[in-house]
Amino acid sequence: MLSLQAEMNENVRKELFRKLKKENCFWSYDMSKMKTISDELLIEYVFLYLDIDDINLLFKIFPYKKVKKAWIENVVAQGEMYYVLNKFFAWYYFHAKKPGAYVKAMATRQMNKRFVA
Repeated sequence: MLSLQAEMNENVRKELFRKLKKENCFWSYDMSKMKTISDELLIEYVFLYLDIDDINLLFKIFPYKKVKKAWIENVVAQGEMYYVLNKFFAWYYFHAKKPGAYVKAMATRQMNKRFVA
């Protein structure tokens, strides 16, 4: 039996997934086979396609470090396309003192990881 907190987290996760489906974020997926998505993909898509209230919910259901790691690896890593948005996230959610420099440094780090691996 799930604890009350785990059940609430699962309900929030399902609601975020429902909102993403409503926004047609999974247009390239076979939805008949898709019951859920990974935490990392959920975090990435919420940052990219939903609003601040929904992003705030991520921090209620996942540890701060997990949200930050997924954001860096999956959203920041996309580079220039989301640079302005990522500057805002770096400042607002992750308290970067120099958000522009931080985003560029994290994007470069992710690019280097991909080329080395």
